[in-house]
Amino acid sequence: MHELFATLPLATYQAGEIVLAAGTTTGRLLILKKGAVAVEKEGVEIVKVTEAGAIFGELSALLNQPHTADVRTVETSEFRVASAELIKQDFVVLLHVAAVMAKRLNANQALIKLKSEIQLHRIVGKTIGKAIKIMEEQLSALA
Repeated sequence: MHELFATLPLATYQAGEIVLAAGTTTGRLLILKKGAVAVEKEGVEIVKVTEAGAIFGELSALLNQPHTADVRTVETSEFRVASAELIKQDFVVLLHVAAVMAKRLNANQALIKLKSEIQLHRIVGKTIGKAIKIMEEQLSALA
């Protein structure tokens, strides 16, 4: 995989540049060679990525739809640039992209589970807080 990516053209973006904008269709994949980017949705940072080999634009390419998030450089970053068609033309690339997406799905599921547990703790905490308040009111009424 690394040998294939090494043959692709290189693009450099300065810190703060949007390399993929939500709602646009670029028809390209960006493979992070070095640097750091933030993935943002509606102005909210979802994740920072520094891992060389991370691929951006693959969801858009697979679904033939506009990009779903902004990808902004946090520092000067270098990307290998490929046509989105590479996914459809090269089975090895498709498998690699599928593996990357599967890892993201696992991470998303862990995040959803954590958020559910936090929400449950908030609900339980509020319920306990209400019970304590009722007990305090009853105790103060006895005094």
